[in-house]
Amino acid sequence: MILVVEPDGEVPLYQQLRDRVVEAIAGGTLRSGDSLPATRQLAADLGINMHTVNKAYDLLRREGLIRLGRRTGAVVIRDVGSGPPGGEVTGEWEARTRTLLAEAVAKGLPDADIQRRCTAILDGFRSGASTGGRS
Repeated sequence: MILVVEPDGEVPLYQQLRDRVVEAIAGGTLRSGDSLPATRQLAADLGINMHTVNKAYDLLRREGLIRLGRRTGAVVIRDVGSGPPGGEVTGEWEARTRTLLAEAVAKGLPDADIQRRCTAILDGFRSGASTGGRS
């Protein structure tokens, strides 16, 4: 798995890392039981602070997507096909989605274009060819 982040981007690095791992899980690149790179190794590979990787991994742990262990490191524990999430997860997701859609509308994207892009992203996850959230 290759993680790509934009050091000078508007989105904080820890959030970019978290997002790329979530996209890899959704796209089938990462499955339950797969190990993520060690914190120090990933930080060195990306040329970022180790604490940034720790923050991303902790966020993924709190979201129930990975397990962190001293001997095992970071391991994916959530599989795409393991059933629907609970109400709390759905509420958080809906709030974030509402904001993203509001941004698209506020910037003048036509409804049909927004829907087409959303469908293309979902289709990419279903086919295992994740679009990385960009189309």
